[in-house]
Amino acid sequence: MVVAVVPAAGGGRRMGAAQPKQFLTLGGLPLLSRTCALLEDVPQVDQVVVVAPPGHEDELRRLCLAPYRLPKVALVVPGGRERQDSVAAGAMAAAELGAKWVLVHDAVRPLAPLELFGRVLAAAKACGAAVACVPCQDTVKQAGPDQRVQATLDRSRLWLAQTPQGFRLDLLLEAQRRATEQGLSVTDEAGLLEALGQEVRLVTGSRENLKITTPEDLDLARRLVGEPRTRSGQGLDAHRLAPGRPLVLGGVRLDYELGLLGHSDADVLTHAVMDALLAAAGLGDIGRMFPDSDPAYKDADSLGLLALVRDRLAQEGWRPLSLSVTLMAQRPKIAPQAPAMAHNLARVLGLADSAVNVAATTSEGLGFTGRGEGMAALALATIARQGA
Repeated sequence: MVVAVVPAAGGGRRMGAAQPKQFLTLGGLPLLSRTCALLEDVPQVDQVVVVAPPGHEDELRRLCLAPYRLPKVALVVPGGRERQDSVAAGAMAAAELGAKWVLVHDAVRPLAPLELFGRVLAAAKACGAAVACVPCQDTVKQAGPDQRVQATLDRSRLWLAQTPQGFRLDLLLEAQRRATEQGLSVTDEAGLLEALGQEVRLVTGSRENLKITTPEDLDLARRLVGEPRTRSGQGLDAHRLAPGRPLVLGGVRLDYELGLLGHSDADVLTHAVMDALLAAAGLGDIGRMFPDSDPAYKDADSLGLLALVRDRLAQEGWRPLSLSVTLMAQRPKIAPQAPAMAHNLARVLGLADSAVNVAATTSEGLGFTGRGEGMAALALATIARQGA
């Protein structure tokens, strides 16, 4: 039996995201989900063991596994401090499943060609261990601690290791046991076998089989899968007018006898903008992000909440690009204050004033806005991938 071990226990510090990189999305799927879906289509793989960040096993199951059809995923086990520890945990779980052969594949290599797994496994079965690699194309310099070049290496004999890496499971377990005894630390599993003197075959990999480690890697992967660089979303909000409340629109306080009712300052214009931004990024709505049951948001400044929405988008790799919002109200007259409202929104979102348009319209006396009972706003936001 062949079991794929998917180490997904890393923290992704180089990605600089608010969550582990395996939870970030590519083509609408979390990276880990996309990788596991890839393994579902590898005919040589019978079962999959996922190694999760310790303490995040349930979160990983809920976000990356349960929503998708992944019947080969047999176990989710906690990993260790280092990759070597996590793969050891996955290998032991594979042994419990009765595996004879294992394919170790990074959770953040979701673009590996399907046929590569078969070629690596066939090479491993010929000698006990194999690793996907690509030949080094760039000139390689060896540097000293002072960043001065010490030597230029012969690139004709240099290969860059990838995954999948295939092993006879008993050989891998023995190599891991000896590494623990000797305090040996390596950066990939093939290195453990090499330390034992075990033959390891090189199998030509793929340049598209990139490991998504940095924001630049994720951006390249999104280009490779044809993920759109921009997205748009719309937001609609409405509030009732009432006496004794200030009227705040786009962060501008207007002189009017009525104000808008709401848990926060009820800035209907800014609320529609926030909903549009969250919709564009696929992040729900302001009711979920700022529930009216939370006293922290009582009478909150909506421009301050907009800044939190902006930051939330940035965590997901998005930035606002343009914004159009229309207020529907019978009174008061909005046009004189529209430039100030647009300026406030642009300032918070880091946009030029020209990228934000604020308009107003009446409903010709029709409906609740026409009767002066309330106001509504409709917003359209376009966002772009950071760096785009």
